[in-house]
Amino acid sequence: MNDDTASCWQPRAGHFTQSGVARLQRHLGLPDYDALLRYALEAPAAYWRGVAEFCEFVWDTPPAAHIELERGREFPRWFPGARLNWVKSVLAWADRPGGAQRLAVVEEREDGSVESLDWTALRERVLAQAGVLANEGVQPGDRVGLLMENGVNATVALLAIAAIGAVAVPLFTGFGAEAVVARLAAAGARLLLASPAFQRRGRAVDLEGVVRAAWRELPALARVLWQSSPAGSTPDAAREAVMPDLLTSVRAAPAPLAAFAPDDPFMLIYTSGTTGKPKGIVHTHGGFPLKIAHDAVVHFDIAPGDVFCWPADMGWIAGSLVLGCALLRGATLVCYSGGPDYPDWSRMSRLIERHRITHFGSAPTLIRGMAGHAEEALQGDVSSVKLLVTAGENIGPEHFGWFQRHFGRGECPLINYTGGTEASGALLASVVVRPIVPGGFNSASPGVAVDVVDATAASLVDAVGELAVREPFVGMTRSFWRDDERYLDTYWRTLPELWVHGDLAVRRADGQWFLRGRSDDTLKIAGKRLGPAEVEEIVLKLPGIGDAAAIGVPDAERGERLVVFVVPSPGESATPHALAALVSDAVDTGLGRPFRPSAVHCVTQLPKTRSSKTMRRVIRNLYCGNAPGDLSSLDNPAALDDIRHAAAGARD
Repeated sequence: MNDDTASCWQPRAGHFTQSGVARLQRHLGLPDYDALLRYALEAPAAYWRGVAEFCEFVWDTPPAAHIELERGREFPRWFPGARLNWVKSVLAWADRPGGAQRLAVVEEREDGSVESLDWTALRERVLAQAGVLANEGVQPGDRVGLLMENGVNATVALLAIAAIGAVAVPLFTGFGAEAVVARLAAAGARLLLASPAFQRRGRAVDLEGVVRAAWRELPALARVLWQSSPAGSTPDAAREAVMPDLLTSVRAAPAPLAAFAPDDPFMLIYTSGTTGKPKGIVHTHGGFPLKIAHDAVVHFDIAPGDVFCWPADMGWIAGSLVLGCALLRGATLVCYSGGPDYPDWSRMSRLIERHRITHFGSAPTLIRGMAGHAEEALQGDVSSVKLLVTAGENIGPEHFGWFQRHFGRGECPLINYTGGTEASGALLASVVVRPIVPGGFNSASPGVAVDVVDATAASLVDAVGELAVREPFVGMTRSFWRDDERYLDTYWRTLPELWVHGDLAVRRADGQWFLRGRSDDTLKIAGKRLGPAEVEEIVLKLPGIGDAAAIGVPDAERGERLVVFVVPSPGESATPHALAALVSDAVDTGLGRPFRPSAVHCVTQLPKTRSSKTMRRVIRNLYCGNAPGDLSSLDNPAALDDIRHAAAGARD
């Protein structure tokens, strides 16, 4: 028996009968979840047909087949013969029982103001904005940039772009002009929907300034449509307009929404690679939405009438994922774009209390922050929560357990979820009909042939290997935008005929899965491979440590040596020297003397993305005296000074 068995969350009787995955299982005529997992891989056409039926997915023309592989397994054509517009699957909830009376989207801004739309109003706003875009000359296949804070406007804009067959290019609201130029130029965007500004941590985020600086370098960008009147300048009527003004000229809803092929793109979203230019991930009408609706049922147990909140910027995949999970299932989407710790750490629990949120998601870094400020973080009433989600990076058992015990009251399941921008949704996740081990995943996502493999592509059990997928899967990117070769190099050419995802993982003999960090973050100390998460899990259990990052740096004798950065917990009185000794001894004891850190540095913060991922690549580059690399997704530039100071001290 594993030593974590006692800390497992256990399903209740109702999960086996009333949960979404249990009801899907009955819909498919299957006796249990194990049978559903097998069925999804052995009879994929029947499985996905059943999923679409259960999720009330709207087809204009149903598919004639499941998959066509004329171009090979790397470039599958999904659901050949079908026609659809996935936005219809969202707007259809306005006409379903109870839909017209329920809220569809709620936005709480940092200043406390709230805006909401019911399902009927959401449909009207989407169709009206789709009409504006059509009047602006936007055609199917045109790329349209989207730079705005997560909320009602961003939700309507994404749906309106997709509704007319254009391709949304979401942009992170923390980008500078250079990052915006790189993405919109690569996409060939001719129009941009943007907010002039919004508030975060009590300060205005000036998106108008970013747009105007970027526009000078974007000759193909013909027009900008602002979501509200810019304060910084008077719009040039020939090149820009304000969306509310344009909406008043739309006298009636546009013609019925057109249908598209399942492989027609609706979103082009860029993600930074470890090196090189950002990768343009292409998602389609018949891939991403069906996979997200599936995951909302199978992993998140979302049903009509639930209330889902997972604060995320629309510029990252989590923004559209959360939108799809809620709105494709007829649930209420709650959006928040401000600082999660502003004006204090109670913001998230009070958000839950105000909107009676039933399903709440958080990145591990935010969970660690709330745990470090528990007295404040738990001031709100979280009794409405039925299910929790965490994703974005590795989470150690200690903080997994804290979140589940406090935000979940020790009763609610906490779903660990991992996939990636290129995968749409989950490769691995948990389901509520199996025990959940802290920090782990209790299932491969149904329909995804996930494996852990060695360098020969042989399957591994109870050993660290590459996370790989053995067959094409619904939701996978169609390719990289106009760059098939880079797509093939990134995923398909490491091991023959396998999608190699870039994560290290362990599959235990008892069926639990664990991530061990990114492959490109892998440490190799004295010839032994080590994932940074293995080090960080040990360090984060220590008293006085609020955050940690492990990196490998070149060493002439050992190949690499281990360096650990730690952020002391608030109020911690131990000296940096004492904390460094505590960390070194703990890693030595936990992993063995060969892995004892060569250095431990105390810093005030680690460089993070807005989605709270630790940027180990940047830490490693700065520490080794190299250029930091792509900083377009960096949320806290001040953190770089701490790393540079530590590096300078190490070289003295």
